[in-house]
Amino acid sequence: MFSESIYLYFMACNSCSTGKDGQPTGCKNNGTCGNDSCNKLTVFDCLSNMSLPNGEPPFNFIEVRFKNGRKHYYKNTENLSLSIGDVVATQAQSGHDVGMATLTGELVRVQMKRKKIEEDSEETLKIYRKATQKDIDIWCTARDKEEAMKVKARQFAIDLKLQMKISDIEYQGDASKATFYYTAEERVDFRELIKVFAKEFRTRIEMKQIGFRQEAARLGGIGSCGRELCCSTWLTDFRTVSTSSARFQQLSLNPQKLAGQCGKLKCCLNYELDTYIDALKDFPKTDIKLQTEKGVAVCQKTDIFEGHMWYAYEGEWMNWHKLTADQANEIIEINSKNKKVISLEEYAEELIEDTKNDFENVVGQDSLTRFDSPRRKKKRRNNRSRNRNKRKPQNNAK
Repeated sequence: MFSESIYLYFMACNSCSTGKDGQPTGCKNNGTCGNDSCNKLTVFDCLSNMSLPNGEPPFNFIEVRFKNGRKHYYKNTENLSLSIGDVVATQAQSGHDVGMATLTGELVRVQMKRKKIEEDSEETLKIYRKATQKDIDIWCTARDKEEAMKVKARQFAIDLKLQMKISDIEYQGDASKATFYYTAEERVDFRELIKVFAKEFRTRIEMKQIGFRQEAARLGGIGSCGRELCCSTWLTDFRTVSTSSARFQQLSLNPQKLAGQCGKLKCCLNYELDTYIDALKDFPKTDIKLQTEKGVAVCQKTDIFEGHMWYAYEGEWMNWHKLTADQANEIIEINSKNKKVISLEEYAEELIEDTKNDFENVVGQDSLTRFDSPRRKKKRRNNRSRNRNKRKPQNNAK
């Protein structure tokens, strides 16, 4: 039995690289690579070259991917010989759907266990067959209609004055149903909208509300860091992000910098939060005041990386005194015994500032003109020699 500690590697194919002129060449396989590595949230099957023990049947569940990274797990009841990249027809609540097999074998068992999906669940659907050419033609024709439908659907919602946004449309593989994904701040009564959709598009309509983070994950984009959005590439679970995450990391509460493309706080604010919380365990709470004979001192600033804290006396807010976290804890411990220290200056004087540079400029790293060719100095002629030449008579004699 394989453990859950197996690493799932991400990879990309060579056909999606850039050309000689630096322009992206695009996917030459149109997203249907044999290793399915052009798609987001793709898992590389690191066990594909390993054979099972004698008599051990292969795991009969297949991971199938649909539009925008939506994945489901289907039971291979017909024991079809499937590999990554095969287009399959799967069971749906009504009719059938068409998707691409993205993972087979024992890694599917690991993924289902990680996502807490039971093998014998009543909701488990099955794979019918490998998709025929007719299935693929109907599927591709329906996918081509989605963009034009989305423009019309948004206009219908505006005409009905509904506070909602149609973010995406996904057709079922047999073109018998269209799922409209939308976002809204409040509850929306879209019964009249469904009637308009059914009359215009002549298909069954399903409305599904998603969050703003899920919308950004489906649409994708480039973040302020210059990379693709985490939610659309590798992030699978969306945890709540609060302003306390920014406060722990001492970030300015600027909504323009802390908000992502979804309009919510960036998911990356939680990445280093645990490290900051562990580092702050050695620091005293900032709301604790230091009692000295000179006056009461209040914390003004904390530097987690250097391990320093700045305090100022009440009434003397412009004069800050820098202490280490250990010194602040020592003063707090003395105050807990109903004693006061003389002043903060005697502790602040113990801090020795290191004024030594971290590096020395020996090869001109910070010179902006180090690659420019040196200019030649022009020779200046003496004024006396110029006047002397002017005074000499010209000899025209031959």
